[in-house]
Amino acid sequence: MALRRNLLTDNPELYEVRFPDPDRLAGRWAQDCLRRHGAGPRVLDMGCGTGRDAAHLHGVGRTVTGADVSEAMLAHARVHHPGPEYVHADLHGFDIGVFDAVVCLDSALLYCHTNAQLDAFLTSCRRALSAGGLLVAEMRNGAYFLGRTDLLDTPTVDSFTWQGTVHRSTTTLTVDRTAQLLCRTRVWTTDDGSEPVEQHSAWRLLFPQELRQLLTTHGFEVLELHDGPGPRTEPPWQAGRLPGDTADADRLHVVARLNSTL
Repeated sequence: MALRRNLLTDNPELYEVRFPDPDRLAGRWAQDCLRRHGAGPRVLDMGCGTGRDAAHLHGVGRTVTGADVSEAMLAHARVHHPGPEYVHADLHGFDIGVFDAVVCLDSALLYCHTNAQLDAFLTSCRRALSAGGLLVAEMRNGAYFLGRTDLLDTPTVDSFTWQGTVHRSTTTLTVDRTAQLLCRTRVWTTDDGSEPVEQHSAWRLLFPQELRQLLTTHGFEVLELHDGPGPRTEPPWQAGRLPGDTADADRLHVVARLNSTL
C-alpha cells in the first residue's frame, strides 16, 4: 500500500468533486458574519484551499488575499477562482499584510496541533488585523466528542467518479485524548487497478471555553461562539438565520474582534 502526503490537496479538482459547494454556502456564511459585525473590506482567507470562498468574498466587493500552504491548491485557485491575490503562507506563523478580517474555514485552524502552534496562529492574526478587526472561524467542535463515539472507530465508505474513474475512500476516526487530536486514517482505492493509498491526518480538538480563553488571552473579544447554524451543520445556515446560543453539536463557529486598545 502506497503512502502519499495528501491525495485531495495534491489534486484540487478531486477535492472539489469530493466536497462540492455549488451554492458557495461557506463563503456566503462568512460574508454574513463580516457584514453583521461591520468588517472593513480587506480580508485574508487563511487556509483558502481551492479558492472558492475567497473568490466569493471577492465577488461581493471585498479585497481578498487567499493564503495556503499547498502550492497545488494555490495554482488551482489562480486559474479556476480568479480575483483574489493568492499567496503561499503557513497558518503556524505568517506576516503578509494588514487586513480588516481574517477568515479561517473548514477546520483549517485545527491543523494547529500544539499550544505553541495555536499561540503562533493567534499572534499572527493579531499582527495581521487592523484595530477592531475580526477573526471568523468555523471548525469541528471538540466538545461533541465528550462521551460520544458515534463518529469514532467505525470505518465509513464514500465513492464518487472523477475523470471516469470511481474513487472510494474508507475513513476511520480515532481520538488521541492525551494530545487532544482527532486522528483520521483514510484509504483510497480506485476501479482502475491502482495500488491503494493510505493517508493520515489530524485535527486539534478545541473545547468552546478553551477556545474562548485562548482568544481572550490574545486580545480578542468573543462576539459569537456557537454550534450553528453554519455552512456544514444540519440543517445548514440560510440567509437571515442568526447564530444560536449552544455549543454542543459537531461544528463550532466563532467571531471575535481584536481589542482596539492593543
